[in-house]
Amino acid sequence: MVTTIILLVVSIAVILVCAELFTNSIEWLGHRLKLGEGAVGSILAAVGTAMPETMIPIIAILFVGTERSKDVGIGAILGAPFMLSTAAFFVTAMAVWTYTLRRRRTLEMVVNFDILKRDVGFFLPVYAVALGSSLLPSRELKWVTAIGLLITYAVYAYLTLKQEGDLSKDLNPLHFARHVDEPGLLIIVGQVLVALLGIILGSHVFVANLEEVSHAVGVPTLVLALIIAPLATELPEKFNSVLWVRERKDTLAMGNITGAMLFQSCIPVAIGLMFTPWVLDTPALLSGILALLSAGLVYVMMVARGKLSAGTLGLGGLFYVAFVAYVIRQGQSP
Repeated sequence: MVTTIILLVVSIAVILVCAELFTNSIEWLGHRLKLGEGAVGSILAAVGTAMPETMIPIIAILFVGTERSKDVGIGAILGAPFMLSTAAFFVTAMAVWTYTLRRRRTLEMVVNFDILKRDVGFFLPVYAVALGSSLLPSRELKWVTAIGLLITYAVYAYLTLKQEGDLSKDLNPLHFARHVDEPGLLIIVGQVLVALLGIILGSHVFVANLEEVSHAVGVPTLVLALIIAPLATELPEKFNSVLWVRERKDTLAMGNITGAMLFQSCIPVAIGLMFTPWVLDTPALLSGILALLSAGLVYVMMVARGKLSAGTLGLGGLFYVAFVAYVIRQGQSP
């Protein structure tokens, strides 16, 4: 048990260090490619950190192929948008409050609303379709829906990438070339890849040892599967956003989450629609509905008030707690 706890601590440290390497290098990559904040936060950072965990359900569905593996895959696919739109929102709000108290920043979140409204505006109907597709009567309709989701993400990516911008302001030196004013593309990409590899390995070790500790202290299997494991796999996105909040780069911090929400609700869901029955049970549907409510609240507040507050994001924690309470109650039911 002592070794397991040590590995937990070390893995968190590895994820934190690599998250710093990632946020630093992905900003430089965006600068070299002359991309705007939307493209860097909502696509490069979001897809970069979401891709490793996305491969887990895809591999389970496509290459393992058993009924149980497909069920696990569906759960993992739906767990990601839920965790991002509830727990990750809450963690970001906590970071804003914490760094404000430490006088590292102000409480107001300064974001590009065009970027965030586009992200969440795409996510809400797309994820509603993903949930509603469970009711479709035929495989053919599910395939059509899957293709529609892939096309939708392509359109979103095009709109985001074509937005002009430059991240030259407030760029910290690249960690792998601290004394070079304009590091080359090769060293930048090298730091990105090292960071991603460290995040993947650190997350794998963390999840494996967290599961071992959970079993040792008697955490119910249902709680582990639906709450603890998905929460752990979303650590990279949370850490990245916390680091960007510290630097007062709120658009990157939020885009890292909202971009990942849309990616996770399009690409993995399309795979699920094509290669599984895609019949959602009550916990899966509930998590999806809560994700829509949390994201919808943020969207409404942005549109109605023209600003985004840490308080609004913090409400995501209530939706997360509601689901935790439901799962625990289900685990206690005879």
